[in-house]
Amino acid sequence: MADLLVVKAKIKDVAKDVNVAGDFADALSKKVEGLIKDAVARAKANGRKTLQPKDL
Repeated sequence: MADLLVVKAKIKDVAKDVNVAGDFADALSKKVEGLIKDAVARAKANGRKTLQPKDL
């Protein structure tokens, strides 16, 4: 993935009790991208052009 949707330093801040593998951020970013795409589909299905928390 070219552009990460997550901040690596923030991941390490949250997971401070364990080590974070180098490719974890890429995998998490892909998951986040999937969540966003699903949310877009839900918003469109409900006739909206604005993503809202309920779309997650």
